[in-house]
Amino acid sequence: MKLLIMAANGQIAKIVEKRILNETAFKNVELTLFLRKSSRLSDLADNSRVKIIEGSLDDKNDVNDAVAGQDVVFVAVVDHTSNNVWTKNVIEAMKANNVTRVIFTNILGIYDEVPGEFGRWNRQSVMSGLQAAINSDKLLADSGLDYTTLRLPWLNDRNEVKYVVTHKSEPYNGVSGSRQSIADVVLKIVADPKFGSKDSLEIADPATQGSDRPVY
Repeated sequence: MKLLIMAANGQIAKIVEKRILNETAFKNVELTLFLRKSSRLSDLADNSRVKIIEGSLDDKNDVNDAVAGQDVVFVAVVDHTSNNVWTKNVIEAMKANNVTRVIFTNILGIYDEVPGEFGRWNRQSVMSGLQAAINSDKLLADSGLDYTTLRLPWLNDRNEVKYVVTHKSEPYNGVSGSRQSIADVVLKIVADPKFGSKDSLEIADPATQGSDRPVY
């Protein structure tokens, strides 16, 4: 499998990269890492399973060149651009190159699915980028691609993989979760691309349910 990770220097992206390159279950996965400054991943430049591409999600030609020949695309950044140029560029490139499977990072609250005081606080906190996040998810759902939207909780750096997954029609369960947990969900999809197919997944630590604020 050829996996393209866009915004490949992000914290979750780097956890995914490390696990793919070090776990035998992913020994047949080849990585293409797309980021603005390739030097940030110079430690991987000599790895035979890694190709590093310098480019911008704002540039449709950069995105098209990166998507060509891939099997799965993981966009490890939330599209908060005013006209959703990142999401549109990815969709256009995937269609042009006959690549169908995409995993796209997003935020919690895009369906008003977060209950209680935390839901009120979260909506207020993310309001500036909420409409763009909603639009990104809708563009993917309407694209005809085999997409998964990942609705991330408020993240922490706990050294644990502990989460539950809920779906678009279900209330959000939890308020926070570890970056390692999000990476684990991405890897589940890499291992089985049918997991989360054409769905919007919420990931959080259920032990944090009921908290009024993020749990770090």
